[in-house]
Amino acid sequence: MQHIEQKRSVMAITLVASLGGFLFGFDMAVVSGVLPLLQKQFSLSAFQQGWFVSSALVGCIIGVALSGELADRVGRRKPMFIAAVLFLLSALGCAFLPSLNGVIASRLMGGVGIGLASNIVPLYISEIAPAKSRGRLITYYQFALTLGILVAYLSNAALLHVSLSSSNDHATGFFSGFITTEIWRLMLGLGAIPALVLLLGLFRVPESPRWLVQQGRTGEGQRILRSLQRDAETAVVQTPEPKGSYKELFSPRWRKALWIGLLLPLFSQFSGINAIIYYGPSILSDAGISLSNSLLSQVIFGAANMLFTLIAIWKVDSLGRRPLYLWGTAGAAISLTLVGLYFNAGSSNSIGMLICVIIFLACFAFSIGPLKFVVAAEIFPNKIRGRAMAISIMVMWIADTIVGQLTPLLLGRFGTPVTFWIFAAFCVVAFITVHKLLPETKGKTLEQIEDEWRQPSAGSGVAGALPEN
Repeated sequence: MQHIEQKRSVMAITLVASLGGFLFGFDMAVVSGVLPLLQKQFSLSAFQQGWFVSSALVGCIIGVALSGELADRVGRRKPMFIAAVLFLLSALGCAFLPSLNGVIASRLMGGVGIGLASNIVPLYISEIAPAKSRGRLITYYQFALTLGILVAYLSNAALLHVSLSSSNDHATGFFSGFITTEIWRLMLGLGAIPALVLLLGLFRVPESPRWLVQQGRTGEGQRILRSLQRDAETAVVQTPEPKGSYKELFSPRWRKALWIGLLLPLFSQFSGINAIIYYGPSILSDAGISLSNSLLSQVIFGAANMLFTLIAIWKVDSLGRRPLYLWGTAGAAISLTLVGLYFNAGSSNSIGMLICVIIFLACFAFSIGPLKFVVAAEIFPNKIRGRAMAISIMVMWIADTIVGQLTPLLLGRFGTPVTFWIFAAFCVVAFITVHKLLPETKGKTLEQIEDEWRQPSAGSGVAGALPEN
């Protein structure tokens, strides 16, 4: 009975923390439906449109840059509180601030929250989760992210339908302006609901026991861990280590762990996921699926991305990280190569093309997408995990920016087939990198993983997979 209660407690804490991922996905995806309406109302220039979209990305970079230092200095729980407050204020600001500058400032604020959450949430979940289910619980964060994207698409489509219906009916009343002429405010303002739930839920969430131990509060940390896990008395170190620094992260001992933490998020963005999403509506249309508008196609791809993430939740702790990564990168490389061949042959309207796209989405969703968070949350030592993960997630955001700028240039200069083959080549490189560098970490405590890094002569586990230079 106690074991069941412990599992429920860990799951409840994970679900609360994962709301940060939901808000991450919702906030980034809701813009797709907002931008055309905002442009119409404010007659935005090209620069203003770009700044409205990128303001959140600027905030993300700021948030990630702050997250590592905050996590290692003040703990994991307080930065999550800060992120929740920023999400809430951002949603309310977008809904009620009258000027465009006020809305953009709110988006910037929300971006800082996204940046904090993108690092702190998977970091926190990894430190409260039992070793045997850590991968699955961290993957809930990615699942919540994809669910947030899907909900944003669905709410955009529903609110737009309500707005058009209300306009035809000449609706009047206090909220008529929101529903008819400024429905985009409701699209953005809906984020206040999950933000408030996250904020209230965090009052019931404990601090990371591993961070407490690292700060010398061993008794408090052990009590929390025992309340969440069986046999937890040996799950964390008994004495705190000296505080870590970025200099130690770049030392030879942790160099290969750092390379893994940098390369996996880089490959996730260069896998071609953004190009597939960008071409989603035309691919579906060419395949013979009739769409009433582009929002419906976004819903279809968002649903596929979310549903295939369930495979990772199902298998990450039984099959392990390496097999999922290898299958995912291999499948992504093959499917992207075939997509390029279909485009090159002028057969983009075939059902085979659509199947290849769905296979790619599946490979990304059960492997490349979620596992970068899982691995990054596992491979670094306790005392510098916050800073190390911040660097890893920062690479993800920088790579996202680069791909966003590079994809139109590749399409214009080399054409669609070559663009997809370039992304396929990155997936091949990712496969080779994972095969050579990535150790298997399933079923091991974070401390066991750290000890194996420290003992490269052991010849097994992490150390055996990654011998020190």
